[in-house]
Amino acid sequence: MQGGWIYIMTDKPHGTLYIGVTADLAARIYQHRTGTGSDFCKRYGLKRLVYVEPYPTIGEAIMREKAMKAWKRIWKTALISKTNPDWEDLYPRING
Repeated sequence: MQGGWIYIMTDKPHGTLYIGVTADLAARIYQHRTGTGSDFCKRYGLKRLVYVEPYPTIGEAIMREKAMKAWKRIWKTALISKTNPDWEDLYPRING
């Protein structure tokens, strides 16, 4: 069974947020950055990866994604700020 990731994309610090789930993080973020990942990310220019959580299975990642999508915005921004206070783009780190 393959692991999974949940991730949060944005356009700028404290900007529009998108929460997603994937089994291949680097490939999925590349899709978002090139405009083929999701219509929402493309429409709002969400190319900055600001948060990532790994999970042992894709099923666990999907459950976490669904829970996070139900969160209040302030909880999401607090989570990002706790682990990535400057809202840096994490894509260069995961892409090697």
